[in-house]
Amino acid sequence: MTDSRESRAAKIQDSIRQVLYHDWNPIGFGDALPEDEYDSYIAPVYRILVGSRSEQELIDFLFSTGRDTIGVPCESPDQLRPVARRLLELDVIGKFERHGGADIG
Repeated sequence: MTDSRESRAAKIQDSIRQVLYHDWNPIGFGDALPEDEYDSYIAPVYRILVGSRSEQELIDFLFSTGRDTIGVPCESPDQLRPVARRLLELDVIGKFERHGGADIG
């Protein structure tokens, strides 16, 4: 069961990574950035997705991270709504999470 749980956690991490890299990408250098550029933000996004599942909380996190941590703010938090919706479409609450959770961050 541990392998399945670890495999599920890896798939969830990769799904979040892909959205952050391809849809959010506040640095904006496209494929010139390493794929793991935004990996340190996977765990906080995951916690929101399995916790409040709040679109606004995701938007606020992405906006403040881009502005305060990365130093590349977008013009308006509303520009991040499609990214938040894309993250909310991810299946992060599978059978493993309902029975103990995936081991992410």
